[in-house]
Amino acid sequence: MSNASAAAAARTDLFDPVQLGPYTLANRIVMAPLTRSRADDAGVPGELQAKYYAQRSSAGLIISEATNISPQGKGYIRTPGIWSPEQVAGWKLTTKAVHDKGSRIFLQLWHVGRISHPDLQPGGALPVAPSAVLAVNQQAYTYEGFKPLVTPRALETAEIPGIIADYARGAKNALDAGFDGVEIHSANGYLLQQFLSDKTNKRDDRYGGSIENRTRIVVEVVDAVTKVCGSDRVGIRLSPLTTFGDIGDSNPEPLYLSLIEQINPYKLAYLHVIEGETRGDRNPAGGFDLQKLHRAFNGLYMVNNNYTLELALEAREKKLADLIAFGRPFISNPDLVERLRDGAPLTPADPDTFYAGEERGYTDYPSL
Repeated sequence: MSNASAAAAARTDLFDPVQLGPYTLANRIVMAPLTRSRADDAGVPGELQAKYYAQRSSAGLIISEATNISPQGKGYIRTPGIWSPEQVAGWKLTTKAVHDKGSRIFLQLWHVGRISHPDLQPGGALPVAPSAVLAVNQQAYTYEGFKPLVTPRALETAEIPGIIADYARGAKNALDAGFDGVEIHSANGYLLQQFLSDKTNKRDDRYGGSIENRTRIVVEVVDAVTKVCGSDRVGIRLSPLTTFGDIGDSNPEPLYLSLIEQINPYKLAYLHVIEGETRGDRNPAGGFDLQKLHRAFNGLYMVNNNYTLELALEAREKKLADLIAFGRPFISNPDLVERLRDGAPLTPADPDTFYAGEERGYTDYPSL
C-alpha cells in the first residue's frame, strides 16, 4: 500500500458499519456475484457452497452467484436454481453458514435469455429472448464443452407475465431459503438487459420500441419482486455501458435515467452498477458519466468493476459510491476484507478453476 493509500485507509469509513434496508452491514465491502458452476446437475447447491460462502463472510454483504429462476433461464452447466424445493433446501445450508458468521446474503435472480443453447433448455428447445437476434461470436458452456449460440426464439407477448411470475416465485423461494433479500439481475447481456437494449429488442408490442416500452418488463419485475420481499430487501444490477454478451444500446444515458426514474418510487435497497465494460475498460468510448445514475437514484449506490483498494478508498473519500463490490479478488482471497484493511498482499486467482470442478480453486484458497 502506498503512503497516500495508507493515509486514506486510516481515515476511511470503508470498513465501518452501514445501514442497508433493515440490516446493519459490518462494512461497505460487498462480495459480488460470481458464477462458479459447482451446483449439481439439478441446480442444487450443497455443503460445498455453504463452506465457500462462509469462508467469505467478512464481507458486509454477499450477493450470491447468479441463480436461475426457471429451467428456461439456464445458460451454463451446474449453475444453481431457485425454483425447486430441493434447491431451496440446498441453499438453506449456505444462508445458515453465512448468518452464523455474522454476515448478510442476497440471492441474485437470473434469466439468461438468449445466452443459452438447446442442450441446456428443457426438451432441447430454443432459448428465448425479446427478439430473434443472434448473439454474435458468443458461446454456451454445455456438458459437451463450449458451443456457439443459436438464434433465439422471440417471446410471445402472452408469455411475459409467466416470466415475471418466475421472478416473483424465485424471490419467495429465496426468502424461504433464508436469504436476507434478492438482487434483480438486469445486466451483462442477459434477458432483462436484452429487453432494455435497442440492439437486441426489435419488438413492436408494448415491450419494444420506445424507452417506456423497453423498460416496461424491468419495472414490472421490480413491482412483482418488491411485493414479495418488501422494497428494502431488493436491489437491482445494471451495466449501462457493457457490450458483454453482444449487448448495447444506441443511446444508453436517457434509457437508464428513465429506468431509474421509474423504479425510484419503489425505494429499493440499492442500485448495483457495473462501471464500463464488464471485466474490462472502466471508461469505454461512447459512454456517459455514470455518476448521473448515482445522483438520480434514491437509495444506496453500489459500484463494481476491477476495483482495487485504492479505487475503493477514492470512491468513499469523494462520495462516489456507498458500497464497493469486489468480484474476482474474493475468489482467491476468502479473507479479502481483512487483507484490504491491513494492506496485506492479495493471492492471485487461477482462471483455470473459475468454472466447474469441486474444492480445487473454490474452497482451498488459504486465509492469512
